[in-house]
Amino acid sequence: MKLVFASDIHGSAYYCTKLIEQYQKERADRLILLGDILYHGPRNALPKEYHPAKVAELLNAMHKEILCVRGNCDSEVDQMVLQFPIMADYAVLYLGEKLAYLTHGHIYHSANLPPMKEGDILIHGHTHVQALQRNPDHIYINPGSVSIPKEDNVNSYMLYEEGCFTIKTMAGEKIADFWI
Repeated sequence: MKLVFASDIHGSAYYCTKLIEQYQKERADRLILLGDILYHGPRNALPKEYHPAKVAELLNAMHKEILCVRGNCDSEVDQMVLQFPIMADYAVLYLGEKLAYLTHGHIYHSANLPPMKEGDILIHGHTHVQALQRNPDHIYINPGSVSIPKEDNVNSYMLYEEGCFTIKTMAGEKIADFWI
């Protein structure tokens, strides 16, 4: 199965369009959104082409292909305009022999782990900073931010296929690989 992971669209119609273009080019089976979809939040500047209604329209057109968890900027009002569930704080996904715990990162993160076994994978966004780390008790992965990258990161998404996570620019150029 081929999966695209993305986080922190924050209402940018421009970057949401780029994400969907890459998702289609990758010919992925599912798009996994790690929260903060429509609202930019009080701590962030407005992203390029901020248009939450357009982002909702773009994502609703592919609602059967999306798995999503709730970010700290997502609300019940956002759920009212989206045709796929966004209010779950986490989801679990089996990737071969590994369990991946998917969350936004504002509640559970490497300093506050969810109930995971040693070697499980924690995948979250929230920090807007890319990460591919093998820690002593877990693997931590962050695709970075689609629309508002931080700490000198570039706008990014992540592809998973056959045991390999690849963080890519919004133009589809490889930034880093990580095999589980």
